[in-house]
Amino acid sequence: MLNRGGEMEVFVRVVEYGNFSAAARALHLTPSAISKLISRLEDRLGVSLVVRSTRGLQLTREGEVFYDRAHKIVCDIEQSERMVTHASDDASGILSVNSNIPFAQHCLQPIIPDFLAAYPGIVLNLVQSDLPVDLIYQRADVAIRTGKLVDSSLKARKLLESPRHVVAAPAYLEKFGMPKHPNDLKQHNCLNFNLKRSLDIWPFQEMEKGTPTRIDQPVSGNIQVDNGETMRRLAIAGLGLARLSEFHVMPDIQAGRLVPVLEDFNPGDREPVHALFVNQEHLASRIRVFLDFVIAAIKTQTRT
Repeated sequence: MLNRGGEMEVFVRVVEYGNFSAAARALHLTPSAISKLISRLEDRLGVSLVVRSTRGLQLTREGEVFYDRAHKIVCDIEQSERMVTHASDDASGILSVNSNIPFAQHCLQPIIPDFLAAYPGIVLNLVQSDLPVDLIYQRADVAIRTGKLVDSSLKARKLLESPRHVVAAPAYLEKFGMPKHPNDLKQHNCLNFNLKRSLDIWPFQEMEKGTPTRIDQPVSGNIQVDNGETMRRLAIAGLGLARLSEFHVMPDIQAGRLVPVLEDFNPGDREPVHALFVNQEHLASRIRVFLDFVIAAIKTQTRT
């Protein structure tokens, strides 16, 4: 059974084509089905809409009023569908991205100019936060987060996996010394996160008689922060050691602003970075091209 919008469309097509047969061919229905639908519509409204004669169809006064309103509604529906389809095909509209701060500043910001040049119809709304995000509540198209996936109701695409390193500024190491073993961290100021998911334990690995042994080293310090970029800057300022992803600190290591620490005990764990979005059967083009562009850009960066 057609809904009211469907009934209106059938009625409008009947009026436009002038007879049931032509309207039936356009709508892929039978003439008898069209006739029954118009009769049901008239019964429901309690008025006659068309007068049938050998010369065709003629609208009643009520039919003319109903046609004017129904035609506008059908046109609005068709225009809405065209707008959505056009936006999907042309990858246009507002793209809301909520990214953790390190990835936004070190991976996204450098490629935004090229992305917007490639898709000039997109308006990028970028929010930077390391806090958990509710995509529906905050009306975000994409959330970029590091770490283990938690919300199974969301669709995810992996952007990269980044090794982690313990790092410190040369000035800090000159003042407090280079740790030789994970146990030495008890004597050092270790920067940590104040997020609920954070643990005051850093993992390491030690070889004993050719067998790798895991070391879970408790750490502590006088500073806790809510995002990795603040931690990175505090480490560069010489305020303590930090354990951060390679994509986040490698430029600082290469420039000498930070120095890797305890690399012989690095367990080799890798921190995944995922793009999260609401699981949709038909993903909007603006979201799809953004994800494809970011993944391609990261692959290019990792090859260089």
